[in-house]
Amino acid sequence: MTNADVLRGRRALAGCAVALLCSVSAAAAASADPAPARIAVFGFELDDFSGGAGLAGNSAADRRYLDQATSEARRLLAQSGRYSLVEVSAAEDEAAKEHTLHQCHGCEAAIAFKLGAEQSFVGVVTRISRTDYAVRFEIRDARSGDLIRAQNSDLRLGADYSWSRGAAALIESGLLGAP
Repeated sequence: MTNADVLRGRRALAGCAVALLCSVSAAAAASADPAPARIAVFGFELDDFSGGAGLAGNSAADRRYLDQATSEARRLLAQSGRYSLVEVSAAEDEAAKEHTLHQCHGCEAAIAFKLGAEQSFVGVVTRISRTDYAVRFEIRDARSGDLIRAQNSDLRLGADYSWSRGAAALIESGLLGAP
C-alpha cells in the first residue's frame, strides 16, 4: 500500500465521519423542535362592565374590534411556529355561537377536542368604561380541560379600536415571549 492509498483512505474515512456527525446533528435539531401544537383559537369575546353595558349590547363596532383582536391573535400564534391553527367555524356548541365561552368555565376545551385540536384559546376583552379595558386569554388542554396558561393585562387607556393592540401585546409578552 502506498502513501497515496493511505491518504485516500484517511480522507474517505474523514468524509464518512463528517457525514455521520451532520446526520446526528440534524436529527438532534429536529427532535429539539417539537411539532407545533394544534390550537383552536375561538373569537375574542366582550365582557362589558361599563355603565352602558346593557343598553347597546354588542354593537357592530364592538364585533368588528373583537374580530380584529381575534385575527391578530391567530396571526401571531401561527407565525410563532409553536402553534398550528385549527378551524373553529364548524363549532356547533351554543356557547361558541353566542360568544359566551368565557362564562362556561372551560367548556371550550371539549369543543376544541371535537375539532381536532390539542389546545383551546379563548380571549376576552373586559370593558370597564368606554376608555378602560383589560384583555385576558386562557389556553387549555383540549383532552383534559386543564388550564395550561392564563394571562391578564392591566387596565389600559384607549378606545375600543385599540383592543387588537392590547391583545397582541399580551400574547407577545405573556405567551410568545415566555420560554
